[in-house]
Amino acid sequence: MNPQSGLPESPDKLHEECGVYGIFCFDRRDIAKYIYYGLYALQHRGQESAGIVTTDGRTFKSFIGMGLVPVVFSREEIFSELKGRIGLGHTRYSTTGSSVISNAQPIIANTPYGTIALAHNGNLTNTAELKKVLRKKGYAFKGNSDSEVICAMLSFSKKKNLNEALVSVLKKLKGAFAIGIMTNDKLIAVRDPHGIRPLCLGHFDNSYIISSETCGLDILGAKLVRQIKPGEILVIDKKGIKSTVWSKKRPSLCVFEFIYFARPDSVMDDRNLYHARVDMGRYLAKEYPVKADYVIPVPDSGTPAAIGYASKSKIPFSDVLVKNRYVGRTFIQPTQDIRELGVKLKLNPIRQVIQGKDIVLVDDSIVRGTTSRQIVRILKEAGAKKVHVRVASPPIIGTCSFGIDTATKGELIASTQTVEKIRKYLGADSLGYLSMDGLIKAIKLPKDQLCLGCLNLDYPK
Repeated sequence: MNPQSGLPESPDKLHEECGVYGIFCFDRRDIAKYIYYGLYALQHRGQESAGIVTTDGRTFKSFIGMGLVPVVFSREEIFSELKGRIGLGHTRYSTTGSSVISNAQPIIANTPYGTIALAHNGNLTNTAELKKVLRKKGYAFKGNSDSEVICAMLSFSKKKNLNEALVSVLKKLKGAFAIGIMTNDKLIAVRDPHGIRPLCLGHFDNSYIISSETCGLDILGAKLVRQIKPGEILVIDKKGIKSTVWSKKRPSLCVFEFIYFARPDSVMDDRNLYHARVDMGRYLAKEYPVKADYVIPVPDSGTPAAIGYASKSKIPFSDVLVKNRYVGRTFIQPTQDIRELGVKLKLNPIRQVIQGKDIVLVDDSIVRGTTSRQIVRILKEAGAKKVHVRVASPPIIGTCSFGIDTATKGELIASTQTVEKIRKYLGADSLGYLSMDGLIKAIKLPKDQLCLGCLNLDYPK
């Protein structure tokens, strides 16, 4: 599902993996509904499954199911069973492991340090070799997610306490991970040494919250305390907060959090995502100006950049691609001979506005180019005289193994085709991608603090 619009996922977009949300309350409170609202705010990060685990200090209670958050937690009585003052929630989009209930999270596991629940956002790149070792030790995997590997490694640990065991396990992991772990008396937040996937800390009444994005704090009126640091283990218990840094490497927050994944009302590293995306559009207009009658976005993810482009170019902004907001995540796919009906079902242009006009069509990114091509065709069939495509990110030329469900390299249109060939494929009258320099200026973070691997093949090591 589109992170911004709630429409079915386009095959022409990158997809993120998961949302992590946890609460530690210092006084007695049933916190399951708070976690539910937090997961609702993080729904854009994953739509395949959702789960909540809570503890009253003695016993774990859990409810996990397949589907969207309000579908899984559709009955009021579910919350009456999830009693406790510590809780952990998760909403999942699979990149490693299939979309089945055995891979849903949080995962509950027995360890030498007691029962734990674990929720993970990201992707391990050495899963196969870790599983091989664990199977030799006799571990029988219930699912095929890399998250279960972390739990299994903790269950075999011989360290004297959970913190030491966790550090030992983390040092063996390769890839990207933002993790929430819950015990009967603690809530733990962990980020990988590069901080590729986001995680933040918030404060609400007499509670602390960990959330993949700040929008998960806003829904409860919680205050952002700070981002969890790359390579940090943050432990919340009745004594308060204890922080340790278990590994230090170059920070490399995924650039696509800024371009597309995160909600525009979220904040990452002190940068509001909406403002960053508007600035991407402004720099795009500066780099690729064109004469036109209207600037229109591909809704909704292209809207902030289109606003920025219109502002800089002085071309009127017009939201003339109308979304059908009632298209669910699954709908009857069109037959081969009417394939474009799928796009037309989701987006329909207002003909009376665009007939005979020159249009600037702004989107955040292009992966395969299939959907963009269909949108250009729909606009021209509706009477647009010219369609100039502007993309508010550089060309995607590399795949990702850090928790993004990308196409194969051969399917990434910019990895094999020149900009001119892509323009011809799209049927556009002109095509312009935001430069890397423009992107970095818009984000306002140092280039060496971002993971740009899918854009320049320079991956964190």
